[in-house]
Amino acid sequence: MNFGFTPDQLALGATVRDVLRAHCPPAALRTERRPAWKQLAGLGFFGSLLPPGSGGLGLSPADLLPALEETGRACLPGPVVETAVAAAYLPASLPGLASGAVCVSVLPPGQAYAPDADLADLLVVARAGGWHLVRKESVRLAPRHGVDPCRPLFEVGFDASEDLGAAAGPAVLAATAATAAQLIGVARELLAVTVAYARARTQFGAAVGSFQAVKHQLADVAVAVEFAAPLVHRAALSVGGPRSRPLPSAGRDVSAAKAAAGEVAGLAARVALQVHGAIGYTEELDLRFWLARAWSLSSAYGTAAAHRERLCAAIVNGGPGRYP
Repeated sequence: MNFGFTPDQLALGATVRDVLRAHCPPAALRTERRPAWKQLAGLGFFGSLLPPGSGGLGLSPADLLPALEETGRACLPGPVVETAVAAAYLPASLPGLASGAVCVSVLPPGQAYAPDADLADLLVVARAGGWHLVRKESVRLAPRHGVDPCRPLFEVGFDASEDLGAAAGPAVLAATAATAAQLIGVARELLAVTVAYARARTQFGAAVGSFQAVKHQLADVAVAVEFAAPLVHRAALSVGGPRSRPLPSAGRDVSAAKAAAGEVAGLAARVALQVHGAIGYTEELDLRFWLARAWSLSSAYGTAAAHRERLCAAIVNGGPGRYP
């Protein structure tokens, strides 16, 4: 069997990459909250998972994976996953979603603050009583400190909401898999930037990339990325589209993907910082944006440790077979 991406899936990813290179350069991360969103909306990116009858493209999460990786590679600000992926699974009617006019943020269980909540027209909030859909006019926000300057966090309160019951569960599952795809993109970019720096930076009369210790660290990241990426692909296939039922193994597969992607992004960030040295976290170097994104997305929708615990429980308790 061919487990590779189709030409159409790769073409969508390449198109998104070109748009982000043109409209979301590193300089934009310092000045804009949602660079390239208008251009991505013009491509139909935010309606990719919606049916054609709702103005969408009718794609599956697996179709969108290469494009989601590119949003991570570009460190695209804003609630990208929540708007392009999670919102498509909600039972509520969201006119304007496909055009990018509606922005969505999610506050899942175990997270204290919602990212980019000030940009959101709608918030999906987990409370003890279940899932709630909160509209912008009913929400109260208090900014909180976060590690990622392009992903500000907010404490959320609200006066009125729509009870979604358990219907938001698949949306959060899909958003977790999509976040794992973004982490793969972040790791790939950190690796590429670090390899380029190691080739150009000299010490003791030689490029630091020629040192065996540096080679081993970079190789470890490259291998880890190649092992984690297929797990994310598997998770996207297990979750399925907004109008299909997830496989019985979806929860297990998503946890495996998020744990692996979070760990490889953390490894890529650590190696990048070690190879660059102290300059790596300075204000002047753009690398700091990708370091922060690796750390912030690694904790979004559950840390690697939390997902490994869920994965272990699924295996020990006799969950679905290996190939359901």
